[in-house]
Amino acid sequence: MGGPPRWPRAARLLAVAVPAAAMLAVGFWGLHRGGMWRDEAVTYQVARRTVPQIWRLLHDVDAVHGLYYLLMHLVLGADPGHPGEVVLRLPSVCAAAVTAALVAVLGSRLARPRVGLWAGLLYAVTPLVGHYAQEGRSYALVAAGATGATLLLVRAVRGEGRRAWWWYGAVLGVTCWLHEFAVLLLLAHAGTLALARSSGRVWRGWGCAAGGVALSLLPMVVVSHGQSAQVAWLREPDVETAQELLRQYLGPADGVYWVCLALGLLGLTRLVGRRGEVTLAAVALPLAVLPPVALMLASQLTPLYVDRYVLYALAGAPLLVALGADQVARVLGRLWSHGTQTAPRSPALTLAGVLAVLLAFTHQVPLLRADRVPGTRPDDLGAVAAAVARVLRPGDPVLFLPAHARGAELAYPADFKGTWDVALAEPGAESGTLYGREVGAGVLRRRLAGVDEVWAVMEKYALVSGYRPRLGTERAKFAVLNQQFVLRQEMVIDRVALRLYVRPIRVGSDESGLRVGGGLSRPRGASRTSAAAPRP
Repeated sequence: MGGPPRWPRAARLLAVAVPAAAMLAVGFWGLHRGGMWRDEAVTYQVARRTVPQIWRLLHDVDAVHGLYYLLMHLVLGADPGHPGEVVLRLPSVCAAAVTAALVAVLGSRLARPRVGLWAGLLYAVTPLVGHYAQEGRSYALVAAGATGATLLLVRAVRGEGRRAWWWYGAVLGVTCWLHEFAVLLLLAHAGTLALARSSGRVWRGWGCAAGGVALSLLPMVVVSHGQSAQVAWLREPDVETAQELLRQYLGPADGVYWVCLALGLLGLTRLVGRRGEVTLAAVALPLAVLPPVALMLASQLTPLYVDRYVLYALAGAPLLVALGADQVARVLGRLWSHGTQTAPRSPALTLAGVLAVLLAFTHQVPLLRADRVPGTRPDDLGAVAAAVARVLRPGDPVLFLPAHARGAELAYPADFKGTWDVALAEPGAESGTLYGREVGAGVLRRRLAGVDEVWAVMEKYALVSGYRPRLGTERAKFAVLNQQFVLRQEMVIDRVALRLYVRPIRVGSDESGLRVGGGLSRPRGASRTSAAAPRP
């Protein structure tokens, strides 16, 4: 197959190395933001279990993240002490840097080094990429695997390597096991082959690889389908959802968005090349469009769409934008060379493109900076745990409402050290659950009968009037707190409320009244649990 000319090795290496270094810089900037949020806390506490404990958990919940948890088990296990947030997020930072490099390789191979350089840099400075580069979840790794599989597809179509289709299927299969919705990448790759008008031989090679990927994923699909209640909170995406995703792909800042949109449309002018030729636009457009569109359409029947599930598709957007910028550079080059038909390979044009990306980065620095503040995530369990450490003492009874509010304790156990988890019957690791198994309503009532004060770590939505828990133990928690205790103190941290409930004390021999003792704090050594309180 024909292809672009062979560019100098130094130019190709520079085009790949600079975006990777830029992505590392963006990823390490503010990496220790001071707190995990709930999903990261799940990764942290599950990955620190033994392999048999992780395997047992996956039978009931989070099977879709099973391979990632096992990988993170190795990463966190490499730190013999107490691994922190930086270690948790390090694989995502490295994966994002690999993805930026692979985007640059695609641009360099299918167009020219400056296109790869610009595309890789655009990928690195996109706020959505920076967000998931700093999360202890699988999505940055999935993006790296998907981009690598796309590069292997190009190699296989061109006949580069005897086992190219085998490697393509293997990499895509592992990527799908990191997150099953990566299988939608097959739609994008089929679109690329269709635009390239590939031969029957190419379609057969791809079909065999795609079939192998689909078959290998069947066990995951069967198990995860039985765990679909985990995403019951999702809602159907609409037109606004699609518009928001497009902004996230091209750059949320207005100036950046409109310029990138215009350049991306211009990059479509070379969508179809010679028969059998894979153009850069034919790779980038299906990659950016087909996976998210397919997931949004499927979500009209059963809501499954979240932008992070198709983060890997974002790689197509900077490739189109860089391709459009190259078209502009060609025109400018011809104008500068007085109308000659050959555009000069001018370092000045390449540098101008790099400066344009730098300008886009400066426009989006406020967004990137804000993203490194813990409060920008849905919740900040580190702040919750720090508040607990300030006000609770050893022996204090604690209730978590609902049970998954226990995530703060699991992520930061040192801040809860010595406290008594009143409702806990069996910890998560031993019970094969995320948040542990709780006692029944009767046992809970008996345990609470002997305490005068209890701290409650509560989700804010559980405080809304009309909230009705499903489980009996959860209903018992609310009933006992509302009927036998009164609220004395409250702190709200993001989506979590930390509340102190105290039992009213009767005063006077005639028992004519009730009072609640004290102000908002007690001496550090004061007891908050009755001597008769039953303990596990």
